[in-house]
Order: sequence, then C-alpha cells, then structure tokens
Amino acid sequence: MGFVANAAAAADQICAWLAARLRETGREEYVLGLSGGIDSALAAYLAVRAVGKERLLCVLMPYRTSSRESLSDAELVVKELGVRKHVVEISGMAEAFEKQVGELSPIRRGNLCARLRMVTVFDQSHTHGLVLGTSNKTETLLGYGTLFGDAAWSLNPLGDLYKTDVRLLSRHLGVPDSIQKKTPTADLWHGQTDEGELGFSYDEIDRLLVKLIDEKKSRREILADGTDPQFLERVVHLIRSSAFKRAAAPIAWLGTPYSAAPIEVPSW
Repeated sequence: MGFVANAAAAADQICAWLAARLRETGREEYVLGLSGGIDSALAAYLAVRAVGKERLLCVLMPYRTSSRESLSDAELVVKELGVRKHVVEISGMAEAFEKQVGELSPIRRGNLCARLRMVTVFDQSHTHGLVLGTSNKTETLLGYGTLFGDAAWSLNPLGDLYKTDVRLLSRHLGVPDSIQKKTPTADLWHGQTDEGELGFSYDEIDRLLVKLIDEKKSRREILADGTDPQFLERVVHLIRSSAFKRAAAPIAWLGTPYSAAPIEVPSW
C-alpha cells in the first residue's frame, strides 16, 4: 500500500474496523498497555474514537528503570481522553523471576518485562475485553518486538501502518505534541532507543521498506536509487530472520491441516 495518502480516511477505516470487531465478538471493551509512546497513544485515540472512552481500559505498567517521562506521558493520554486506567508496577514480578533464574542481561530483562506486561494486559482483559496491539508495520517487518510480549495481541489497529504513518495519524488525531516529538524508545533500559538499537532512523527504514515490500523493487533498482548496499543487506537480513515472528507457529501435521479444510462442528 505504501505510505498513507489520506490520514482522515485511514483513521475512519481503522475506527470502523475496531467498532465492527468489538461488536462481532460480543466483548465489552478494549484493553491497552499504555507506555507513553506514540504507538500506544495512537491506538488509544483510535479506540476511543471507534467505541467511546467508556469502552477502553488503559493499563500502565512501569518498571523500576522506566523513565518518569514515559509514565507522565501515559498519564497525559489518560487525562486527555478521559479513559479508565489501572497501574500495575511490574518490578516485583521481574525481580522474583530473576531471583529464580539468575541475573539477566539487559536484552533478556527487556524481553521479560515485555512479556510480563502482556501477561498483565491479557489478565486485565479476562472475559470482557480484547487486547489491542501497538506494533506498527515497520517494527513487525524488522522483527523488532518480543514474541509473546509486545508482539502479542487480540487484534492490532496499527499493523498496516509504517512508523511514518503512525506519526501522520497521530498529528491528525491530536496526540499530544510531547509524545509525537519524543525519541522512540521501548524504555527497556536506561538510555535505550529504537533507532539506536536498529542502527538507522525510522525515516530511512520506512523509505526502504516501501520500495522492498510495497513497490517490490529489485535489488538492482534499489541500489540504483543510491541506497547503501550494506544498509539494504542489513534490512533484508532482519526481514528474513524474523519471518517466524510474523507467522503462526508451525505444526507437524499428521492428518489434514486445519487450514486446508473447513472444521466441522458437530451438532448437539
């Protein structure tokens, strides 16, 4: 699809989809892990526009190394939208786990926190809600997410939006400027930033991803545009090596795969 051409039309389409999904499932509300970043903020604004502030619960889950800015920005979204919130401090959970398995590296601890947050959000959704994902298309294509952590959800309104599109829709819907302008970070450890970990900016990667994924340009065509060969190879490697994160876990089928034939439900 490339970049979104019309922010208003894209927002309307996503909101209609969110309203329809909640109606079809018979659930009462959406539940969202609100981090204070632009992605979760946009998901919150879309959900409120789609189904109303009474049908969104935002769960704030700080860790002991989380920046104060993350929590204050999440609180700002809650205030601006007038939604319900529930704060769950995850430090004790993480420390109890680490006590059992031994000291974790920063990346392992970050993955643990991401998974603890998703466990918490799904627990809060219990029998009444659906969990909203907040991973955008850029992150998903690069595998920049924790399997069964931030890469887990009931449904994802941002999944077909590049980071560039997330910024566009955030401006359109009036997400607070402080959130729009902040440096993207998963806030997994002190000083961590998305672009620092990836090694390139979202603007750079989005332009390349559109050429690769949407326009389906060849390697020769992309290099002819002046793209650095090492940058191209790095991105292609990230896409290929993270393919397992974008597919259902494979099953060694002994009979007919469920996907190959309709499942017959017996009548009682």
